[in-house]
Amino acid sequence: MVTADRLLAFAAMSLLVIVIPGPSVLFVIGRALAHGRRTAMATVVGNVVGSYLLVVAVALGIGSLVERSVTVYLAVKLAGAAYLVFLGVQAFRHRGELKAARITAGRGGGPVRGDLRTVLDGVLVGVTNPKGVVFFAAVLPQFVDHSAGHVPVQMLLLGLVPILIGLVTDTLWGLTASAARAWFARSDRRLSLIGGAGGCTMIGLGVTVAVTGRAD
Repeated sequence: MVTADRLLAFAAMSLLVIVIPGPSVLFVIGRALAHGRRTAMATVVGNVVGSYLLVVAVALGIGSLVERSVTVYLAVKLAGAAYLVFLGVQAFRHRGELKAARITAGRGGGPVRGDLRTVLDGVLVGVTNPKGVVFFAAVLPQFVDHSAGHVPVQMLLLGLVPILIGLVTDTLWGLTASAARAWFARSDRRLSLIGGAGGCTMIGLGVTVAVTGRAD
């Protein structure tokens, strides 16, 4: 149904887009710095789920509506930006709760967040990611073979390619940032600084998403 040449071409295009850090990558890094590896990995899972929901939306024809409608696109973008700022403020406020002894004991530190809630945070950021909305709505349909039929199924299959690439790259980003955090965890003061940096990263990302316009 999906030919090998189209699959490889879309994989190459996806890789080019994904290797440029966007909102999802910066969000994972911010969460890793503020809360550690477990939260970072749960965030990665949420991000890829949210991103695939965009694929499903495009396959059902909803994605094109979001991409073409200025009002809907703006609402989606601002919702994601506001949530990023909120999470960043929370991480910054609680930076003083990060304790080196708790990190080395494997208990993380900082405000406690359940894994499910963390995954849902990632889902929300992934599904409101302007970069993902534009990519899946504008690029994905170009690689579908309409003459072969089953267009929605083709989109769902093709959409797995960037999702898997993103899963690998986001995981590497998260683990790298978590390792840096572990080094800083040797000192409560340094850990507080890195937790604050993670919060500032998310706040800055939210502001960037809010002020960034569409390519058109």
